[in-house]
Amino acid sequence: VLFSCTSELKLGSSDVPEGASSRSSDLLPYVQVLTDAPILNEPKVGGEMRIFERNELTHTQFMGIEYRGSTSYRLSDKKSFGLEIWDEGGNDLSVEVLGMPAEEDWILMGQVFRAPNTLFDTTFLFHRLGYEIFRSMGNYAARSRFVELEINGEYLGIYLLMEKLKRDENRIAIQPMSNLDTNTEAISGGYILKIDKTSGSEVGVGQPLSYFDNNWDDDARYTEAVSFRSDFSIFGEELQEAPYGPPYHSNQYLETYYVYEYPDYKRITPEQKSYIQNEIGQFERALLSRDGSYTNFIDLQSFVDFFILNELTMNEDAYRLSTFLYKDRNGPIHLGPVWDLNIGYHRKWNRVPESDWIANYNDYISEDAWMIPFWWDILLEDEAFKTLLKSRWQALRSGPLQISAIESRIDADVKILKDSGAIERNFERWTGIEVDYDVEISALKDYLNRRINWMDQKIQ
Repeated sequence: VLFSCTSELKLGSSDVPEGASSRSSDLLPYVQVLTDAPILNEPKVGGEMRIFERNELTHTQFMGIEYRGSTSYRLSDKKSFGLEIWDEGGNDLSVEVLGMPAEEDWILMGQVFRAPNTLFDTTFLFHRLGYEIFRSMGNYAARSRFVELEINGEYLGIYLLMEKLKRDENRIAIQPMSNLDTNTEAISGGYILKIDKTSGSEVGVGQPLSYFDNNWDDDARYTEAVSFRSDFSIFGEELQEAPYGPPYHSNQYLETYYVYEYPDYKRITPEQKSYIQNEIGQFERALLSRDGSYTNFIDLQSFVDFFILNELTMNEDAYRLSTFLYKDRNGPIHLGPVWDLNIGYHRKWNRVPESDWIANYNDYISEDAWMIPFWWDILLEDEAFKTLLKSRWQALRSGPLQISAIESRIDADVKILKDSGAIERNFERWTGIEVDYDVEISALKDYLNRRINWMDQKIQ
């Protein structure tokens, strides 16, 4: 556990704070965080989390808290936070939170708000809606609850208290790994990798908060310790240039890096690194052979489902950032769970038109530091992928991807947020401008109707 604590941890009183008494309801829990030092980006600072429901204290816990996010941290006044539940000695402690399965690591996810122009998700639904749909498709996705948040007496508005993606029997349910797992069977899993930026490593530990407002180089600081590079460029050509160049070097756009998530870079052994690198390499070489043998290395349905959800939401980070892969012991490579949908639903960047796949991002953006791997050009022409995509889409369209089913999910969450009065409180706190929430929700529904109808026509 990496944390800072300036005093002995001691749970405080159960008195209902003024904010909770005026805002807590049957609909929306009120989370109060009290820390004994200013919150940092790293390390976590100690404190206490209290949860009030219906004006009653229902949960109190020691915890550590830190800011989280890279680009979202820099662009938003409404920051997100990482939480780690502790015992009184500052050790990790797994507990249930608001009905979600016990674990020690949690996230308080804010929306990216910086008035007047940087308002990524004025519906508050982008993350939760996508994750709930993905779970309804039969996959794991982060569970979540809407809450209102107060930190050290300051009201911060609507947040999503949600699970962090990690290896756990109730999250990414793969076999645990230790440094002793090096024999033929044990070394086969489980692993979690991600295609992502490198921010979140220990480069910035102990830096003042001002450092993280402009630490763009830390996003692309790939090293052999924390990651490995694909052998192939985004065009499927063998890379000749040595890996691990400086951040944003001229050919970075050609590269795809896999970051070690579990075991993390501090714990993974050289033998385990070699194994998982070889598995990814075999998959990519098989895919490039165009003989269909790639299906020997992956769970194809996981790739199809990942594609469906990210295309439905038009997640412009998909495939190239916040893209998780996992491999269980003696199992194939899975793609997912889905993660980070805050620039989805064709509401912010709009780099790719609604009349195309997000997987074709590279056709519209040239030499971005993070481009889409070559996989998708091949998969979208591959008969096995297309056949499963068609059958899977048709099955889902008669179930969880019915427009009526999706709109029912939206309406249920909107009712909670509106009836609790939290919408008005949040916008008053963060924007100082009038936002017509009903118009925002209508726009989201209209987009989803258009996108689903377009996908119906394209997936034939």
